[in-house]
Amino acid sequence: MTTTAAVTPEIRANRVTRSLLGYGVLAGPLYVGVSVAQALTRDGFDITRHAWSLLSNGSLGWLQITNFILTGLMVVAAGVGLARAGGRWTGRLVGVFGLSMVAAGVLRADPAQGFPAGTPDGVGEVTWHGVGHLVAGAIGFLCVAVAAWLSPVLKLYSRLSGTVFLLAFAGIASGAASPLLVLGFVAGVVVIFTWLAVVSIRWYRGLSGQ
Repeated sequence: MTTTAAVTPEIRANRVTRSLLGYGVLAGPLYVGVSVAQALTRDGFDITRHAWSLLSNGSLGWLQITNFILTGLMVVAAGVGLARAGGRWTGRLVGVFGLSMVAAGVLRADPAQGFPAGTPDGVGEVTWHGVGHLVAGAIGFLCVAVAAWLSPVLKLYSRLSGTVFLLAFAGIASGAASPLLVLGFVAGVVVIFTWLAVVSIRWYRGLSGQ
């Protein structure tokens, strides 16, 4: 007679944790993929000049708003998974980053720098939700950079990733519209989401078989 080993509460908890960590792998490709697809196809958008947040404007702005919210929820789930796996503060800070993305989706960025098409060049009108978008982003970016620095696994790689992202954020936050800074921030976003995927996989493998 074949017997099946009982699924203990610990095994069940680890399965839930691994499922949550899986979102840390999916979040980056979703956000970057949807953003790049829009950046390359939306009329008037210049990937060397415009921040991806501006994609929340216009008739197709709902796509980027949804992208922010769905990605943010995935990042929150990954943060919970990281905290459950053992990276308590890293997970908490990643969770705040996820919440900031949700807030950045709800609080739409102001049209600026000629996007959407027909918008005057320059900063443009500043609204309360535009300010909220910037504040949410700044909080989230700082939290995820610190999260990388506090990661208890892959410490050198994590700190390098956090530092690169922080420098990229500092460059774009300076207000300069240089293509180098804009593309540098895009690279920084890819770096930090890659870091999230890598550490999520590392924790996932550590729980495998439990």
